[in-house]
Amino acid sequence: MHTNLSRRHILMAGATTTALSVLPNTAAFAASTRRLTAATRTIDVNGKAATMFAILGADGQHGAVLAPGERFAVNLDNRCGEPTIIHWHGQTPPVAQDGVTMTGYESPISNGTIQAYDFAPRPGTHWMHSHLGLQEQKLMAAPLIVHTADDLRADMQEVVLMLHDFTFKNPAEILASLTGQNGQGSMGGMGNMTGSAAPMGGMAMGNGLDLNDVNFDAYLANDRTLGDPQIVRVERGGHVRLRIINGATATAFWISTGGVPTRLIAVDGDPVQPFDISAPLPIAEGQRIDLLLALPTGEGAYPILAQREGDTARTGIILATPQAKIAKLAAAQAVTGACGITLETKLFAQTPLVNRPIDRVHQVVLAGSMTGYDWTINGRQWQNHEPLQVKQSERVALDIFNHSMMSHPMHLHGHHFQVVAINGTAVQGAMRDTVLVPPMSRISVAFDAVNPGRWLFHCHNLYHMAAGMMTEVQYI
Repeated sequence: MHTNLSRRHILMAGATTTALSVLPNTAAFAASTRRLTAATRTIDVNGKAATMFAILGADGQHGAVLAPGERFAVNLDNRCGEPTIIHWHGQTPPVAQDGVTMTGYESPISNGTIQAYDFAPRPGTHWMHSHLGLQEQKLMAAPLIVHTADDLRADMQEVVLMLHDFTFKNPAEILASLTGQNGQGSMGGMGNMTGSAAPMGGMAMGNGLDLNDVNFDAYLANDRTLGDPQIVRVERGGHVRLRIINGATATAFWISTGGVPTRLIAVDGDPVQPFDISAPLPIAEGQRIDLLLALPTGEGAYPILAQREGDTARTGIILATPQAKIAKLAAAQAVTGACGITLETKLFAQTPLVNRPIDRVHQVVLAGSMTGYDWTINGRQWQNHEPLQVKQSERVALDIFNHSMMSHPMHLHGHHFQVVAINGTAVQGAMRDTVLVPPMSRISVAFDAVNPGRWLFHCHNLYHMAAGMMTEVQYI
């Protein structure tokens, strides 16, 4: 395993690590196997303590950083006090190692037991999170960074920024208040959770769009609020690769880099044709963005901010040179607009799908409303879903139409797809695993069916998924 990263630093959750330690060579585990532990922790949010979940490596750092060519050979040790299961978001493992229970290949991992995983990982900026109940809302999530040889040759400082929306409430209470089921949310077959209803305000835009169906207590960047942000020390005139992961359950953000020259180089772990950006960038739930920042040569502090769509609330970290003076950040003055697909029209895959005809097209209609909180795919919730069937080796297109007034970040497990049309206009877009479909918009994506099994396809707004917006791609 590569352990000397020279000038490069991987910063996650306020700490620095190079690579996660491996387990000792014992009779139980091979020396090359990593340990990840699902655990609990206490964090401070605006002066108030909260007990949350965590996914920790053997060195105590959040998540995992893999060297080039390293297998994802992991023993997941559940010490969180209840059953769990972890999905490796962005990875394309054999279906029995995807980290979900709904398709029948895996069962929840009981507290005090260990589940082994071993597959060839997909390079890039990815993440891991619970796919059981509403545990993701309680921060059962962490980065999963898989390096390439080019990453190491670049010998560049790296910063990982993971975003969360945070609540002190029981997530089941939030779901119950949305569904009006007095603590018995439908959960989309995800398992029962109970709690008393607690009204949660939504936010409607003047144009009829609905945004932010949950108002959270705080928004976190590497587990910290903007009142006490993480300070990341950087070199004067240095270059930084910023890996941003939106691990929020129900919040899309606008990302700004404080006027620092910035180049976008990848989305969802997949390289795109690089281009310079100056305006804020949208990032939906489940998505990732990789940016290259060229820092000025003098001393300075450079806030990296994430502002919630349709709101003034924001969070972030601060990049600062060794002698920089760091001023307290003022509150945002302007409300942001809704995240849309303008950026999507500018993204072009560096390695697109090989040109070939489409063998099968599935029409996918997303529907529902805040009134009934009855989110569906093709008129059905998960409990009575109709699978999207495919055959091995087919080129498959999903023509996704959002017939609702809320955006839906749609995530496909086990595959990466290419965006091939936006509102009827053909594009040679980015490769992704999660695409945002705005209200009354149509996005078409294509993928090659080369990973047999039953694979979840769902909205990555946790509450939309829990209320039924989930189906599956099924090989026949």
